[in-house]
Amino acid sequence: MMNNTMNMNNIPKEKFKLVNEGQRLSDKKFDDKPVGYFKDAWIRFRKNKGSIVAAIIILIIILFSIFAPMIISNHPNTFMDVYYAKKPSRDLTLQKIGMSEGTVTRTFSGPGLIRAIGIGVAAEDRDGSGQVTVGEGLRSYFQPIKKVGPLTMITEIKGAKPKSIYSNCTIETYLEVGFLYKSLEQAEYKRIVDWQNETGLQILYPLVENNEYNLDPLDANYWYKTKKGTPVSTASGKAKTVELSDDLVLEDNYKRDAQGNPVYFEYIGGGDHATAQYKVRILYYNYYRYLNGFEPEYIFGTDSQGYDMAVRLAGGLRLSLLLAIIVSAVNLTIGAMYGAVEGYYGGWVDLILERISDILVDVPFIVVATLFQLHLSAKVGVIPSLIFAFVLTGWIGMASRTRTQFYRFKGQEYVLAARTLGAKDSRIIWKHIFPNALGTIITGSVLIIPGTINSESMLSYLGIVKLGSATQTSLGTLLSDAANIWTNYPHLLGYPAIALSLLMICFNLFGNGLRDAFNPSLRGVEE
Repeated sequence: MMNNTMNMNNIPKEKFKLVNEGQRLSDKKFDDKPVGYFKDAWIRFRKNKGSIVAAIIILIIILFSIFAPMIISNHPNTFMDVYYAKKPSRDLTLQKIGMSEGTVTRTFSGPGLIRAIGIGVAAEDRDGSGQVTVGEGLRSYFQPIKKVGPLTMITEIKGAKPKSIYSNCTIETYLEVGFLYKSLEQAEYKRIVDWQNETGLQILYPLVENNEYNLDPLDANYWYKTKKGTPVSTASGKAKTVELSDDLVLEDNYKRDAQGNPVYFEYIGGGDHATAQYKVRILYYNYYRYLNGFEPEYIFGTDSQGYDMAVRLAGGLRLSLLLAIIVSAVNLTIGAMYGAVEGYYGGWVDLILERISDILVDVPFIVVATLFQLHLSAKVGVIPSLIFAFVLTGWIGMASRTRTQFYRFKGQEYVLAARTLGAKDSRIIWKHIFPNALGTIITGSVLIIPGTINSESMLSYLGIVKLGSATQTSLGTLLSDAANIWTNYPHLLGYPAIALSLLMICFNLFGNGLRDAFNPSLRGVEE
């Protein structure tokens, strides 16, 4: 051994060669600067891409619930139009690029197709001359039929008449309303006439004669002569079935005076200028413009009652979020205080409080919610009674979580040191132990939110909680309204279902990200 050492000492220095000479072993910088608790949590949270995306989606939903009624809709929260109920999305700007046109595809029989086309024909016949062709009506702005599919002769179909003709057509549902009969005061009638003269848009159209050629006296869209629903011509003195063509002129069935002029109003009662009532026939699309100052636009369509779906959806989201946040905050406050007392004092105090929790936790929530709605909502309101139902047992999970954390930390050296120095129990609880348990408690409170939203939606869907009114609604109520008709009007179910699903998924992902971020075992230094 000594000989080897001596031999090594005799080796000249120039024989040695340094490995990686002039190279850096690592470009990584090491910093032992301590990182604050919340900063460290933020570093870990932002590495969780799923939680970041979920947080962004939650923020978008919150902004939508607040600003949607002001930005994407002209309608106030209480605005309702029964004639435009259950209509699909319609936006005049997006229409230009073939989107949000308010159209659906529907199968029409021959007479039904003529009735729909007749709306555009009648809209162009402003003076009641009855000389507008079907081709002119098809090119009208008020024509609901946008595309006529090939006619199909069906001879063998259950419930269909032999040799019935059907066609799959694209129809704009907002124009499909067409004409309506309405009762107006004389003063209102004159205001409409003035508006027509000012804008050049016509609302008032000739009344229809109630005779053998009027298929339905209550349907103002049957303005032409029909027999059993089929348009006919009586020009030759005898009714004759007409065939649909571009140059066809449907024979009108307008009410006319002795001179042959079309009648635009009919006196139906009232004693003076202010109260006299007129029966009129109106083009509803222009009447809507007259009442509101703009054309009907609903970016998400309308709900089953005729409310703006975007406004109702925003209101439902706002209600669900506010309710969930209030419930989460109340449960956090009660549960944190209750669990802190349990965990800190232990012994007989913990034993008694735990038995109380065991009794309450076995009370079925749906029974509590139902009883509160039956007996308490009439006194304090639907929302407060629902909050009481959530809070009655909702804080128990938070109390249990806080209790566990206090049992974990109350024996730590810094707690014993504080007690030795004479710190009061309240100071030890809230200044020394509670901050260390804060991460778990915050995570628990965030995860309460999706559970509350889900429970509230379930209760309102089942009708246990009544949240549908002119001023408020909920996601569950929107889903309930669409339950029996969603196959014909899929947007009624689609929008609230998507919103509810996003809330549930995103809040769970967000809560999981917070749980990992506030996990003390993962705490380290900033890289």
